[in-house]
Amino acid sequence: MLLNIHIKNMALIDEIDINFSDNLNILTGETGAGKSILIDSVMLALGGKTPKDFVRKDAEYGLVELLFSVDQEDIREQLVKMDVPDIEEGQLILSRKIMGNRSIVKVNGESVTLAKLKSIAALLLDLHAQHENQSLLVESNHLKLLDEYGQSEIYPIKEEISGEYKNYLLIKNELDDYTIDEEEKKRKIDLIVFEKNEIENARLKPGEDTEIEELYEKALHGKKISESLSYVLGLIDGEVSDSVDRSIRELGSVSEYDSAIASMGDTLSTVSDLLSDTYRNIRDYLGDNTFSEEEFHNIENRLNEINHLKAKYGKTIEEVLNYGEKLEEEYDKLVNQEHYIEELRAKLELSVGKLDKLCEKLSVLRKQKSEILTDNIVKALNDLNFLDVRFDMVFERLKDFTENGYDRAYFIISTNVGEDMKPLSMVASGGELSRIMLAIKSCLADVDNIPTLVFDEIDVGISGRTAQMVAMKICTISRKHQVICITHLPQIAAMADHHYLIEKRVNDEKTITEIEKLGSDREIDELARLIGGAKITETVISSAKEMKELASKAKVS
Repeated sequence: MLLNIHIKNMALIDEIDINFSDNLNILTGETGAGKSILIDSVMLALGGKTPKDFVRKDAEYGLVELLFSVDQEDIREQLVKMDVPDIEEGQLILSRKIMGNRSIVKVNGESVTLAKLKSIAALLLDLHAQHENQSLLVESNHLKLLDEYGQSEIYPIKEEISGEYKNYLLIKNELDDYTIDEEEKKRKIDLIVFEKNEIENARLKPGEDTEIEELYEKALHGKKISESLSYVLGLIDGEVSDSVDRSIRELGSVSEYDSAIASMGDTLSTVSDLLSDTYRNIRDYLGDNTFSEEEFHNIENRLNEINHLKAKYGKTIEEVLNYGEKLEEEYDKLVNQEHYIEELRAKLELSVGKLDKLCEKLSVLRKQKSEILTDNIVKALNDLNFLDVRFDMVFERLKDFTENGYDRAYFIISTNVGEDMKPLSMVASGGELSRIMLAIKSCLADVDNIPTLVFDEIDVGISGRTAQMVAMKICTISRKHQVICITHLPQIAAMADHHYLIEKRVNDEKTITEIEKLGSDREIDELARLIGGAKITETVISSAKEMKELASKAKVS
């Protein structure tokens, strides 16, 4: 459930906090008061695009934060799988900070990508704005709505189809690659043989590049190493060694007078032994690590050869060798082209068979679900004053497979007796589209576990008895979901469990939008404004009180 919206420096909003509750939250206000700013801000926090000049021009940044409580165990499990931090606490904060052309997106204080933000938001909130009504005119959206309705059974099959479809494309593309003429085949074989020989002739060994690089560094700096070690060897064999030996003899002459002096002598003897060992090690190192010019050039050439192959075939010797093995496989396939093509065709036929069965299974299930969905939509449309409506879904088979199956499906409708059923785009008006979308949303709400639904002026183009029926439908949805609804209609506003007023005011020569939660008296005043317009009379106030009382009775009936 959405607990709080915090918005700062967005358009006309200086800074606001809105605390929402469960069931039906209604927001009303004069045209231009800032209702669209609120919706745009929510969409922004859910990963939407930033409207142009949305951040206040006198502000360094704009900020939107949404605070959710996450009570459903299945949603929490999905969020845990998405590595959302601190979700065990049962609360989730989505925030987006806009600074110029940059935006910082965080979930529970941890930065995430926009794509991840959208995936998380999709589990928590479904926003239905006015433009979504027009999405009903896009045929491809109809199948998405059906699949969403039957998601518990449809999605697993779609996942199987998606995996098999990817396999099908891989086989098909590989078959296309190997169905080539003799000239192209010869060209490919020549290139493979050249690359294969280049790798084989190099006789690479895993880890060899590291060894060669170390030898190269030694050889490159060999002169400096030899000079430094020779100098140290001279010191040990000369002054340093003589000084230590004289010191040992001097201490030995007085050690009998004090045991501490004898210990010092022993220490110096150890130093003398270490110096002797170091001397031998340096002498041996100089003897073993002398590089001739020829050796240096051999090392340099080998290193260049290895680096050349790594630049062409892989970042490491292991990758180069793996590439060589793939070339061998590729060579065998081309040499035995006919046999390999037969194998691919057999695999393709098998994949087509699996796809066909899965797509048929999906299509049958979709048709079954569509009957249930369209029946429910008809009932919902009857509730919304479509008294003689007929509503159905047409299925056609596509020529080719897709990862979504092979169905083409779209809604058809007839709103009057005696009229043929036609696609929505050819029949429905703007107001009808709003009610059809609400009917679909109400059907989806019965199977959907998204906790919060936001409706932005879904009442466009309706009035009178129809408006009352729309109000009842939204109220019904709010019994199972938290609903946040922006409206101009008093019939819908009267159903509010919690009513908020959006107003535009001027403070310090700045126009700002403010939002407040209304008490019962102010709620009646706002209903009267929605009913009566500019002039509020006692009769209008009495009508507002009556409307609120009737709405309260309707909610408990």
